[in-house]
Amino acid sequence: MIDAFNIYDKMEKNNILLSFKGDITSELLTSILQIMENKLDNMQEEPKIKKKVYNVLVECLQNLYHHMDDATDHNGDKNRSAIFMIGKNNTAYNIITGNYILNENIHGLKQRLDEVNSLSKEELKDYYKQVLNNGEMSLKGGGGLGMIDIARKTGEKLEYNFLEIDNKVSFFTLVIKVTQLQLQA
Repeated sequence: MIDAFNIYDKMEKNNILLSFKGDITSELLTSILQIMENKLDNMQEEPKIKKKVYNVLVECLQNLYHHMDDATDHNGDKNRSAIFMIGKNNTAYNIITGNYILNENIHGLKQRLDEVNSLSKEELKDYYKQVLNNGEMSLKGGGGLGMIDIARKTGEKLEYNFLEIDNKVSFFTLVIKVTQLQLQA
């Protein structure tokens, strides 16, 4: 039997404002954004902080929707299931996404994340302009600006992990911190 109170208690202790696990659709993303917009409106936060959290949230969810791989499970079924959570502690909002990724795509994604994490604020600005102006599109139709934009908006390094599921797929986790102290500066 599932211990619902234990799940509730863990979510409460970690100040989880919203969590979701399941198939990601455009309709779901619209609903999540509406829910979070309402939650943020009801919180005692400065408008600047609410706007920054919301904008980063939009970017994270768009990346999750547009860039997750179709992973085939052991039954041969396509799996577009993912997780999303947003929590708040005394100093930051934490946005966590997780999705399946084909192992063959890990190297390229890791390289892009590490490159973004290696850049200073000014270098990120220049890199953003460079990628914007080069006009190249990824296989999934994006220009590669999402992670750069998140790093620019938060001023934080992107935390990530790849957990190998089998020889074909891994589970990719991304943790984004939107610190309140940095926002107020």
